[in-house]
Amino acid sequence: MRVGAFMPFYSRCAGTKATVEHFIRAAAKEFGARDISLNALGSGPMATPFIYGQETPDAVRYHQSATALSPFNLIGLTDIGDVVPFIRHLVSEGWWMTGQTILINGGYTTK
Repeated sequence: MRVGAFMPFYSRCAGTKATVEHFIRAAAKEFGARDISLNALGSGPMATPFIYGQETPDAVRYHQSATALSPFNLIGLTDIGDVVPFIRHLVSEGWWMTGQTILINGGYTTK
């Protein structure tokens, strides 16, 4: 099961993420002429108040489902240690990549 089944307000989050993806693609074309690359990171379930700040039975089921959907049987950490290494790569060596949304989600979308 996906987030929307447990959190009725998730459409706001999904709509915002889609907007960012399209903005990044368009802006990458514009800023590429100035040798500036733009990318976005799309995180999956992370241990944040958005996910764990709810104590409803549906939220508990979602937490269990999100964990089960990851090949690693866990969700991302709040200390952003799961995403910082990739950000460093993009800043230092990833200049050739632009206009992309990279999913950093522990394989959440592979199941």
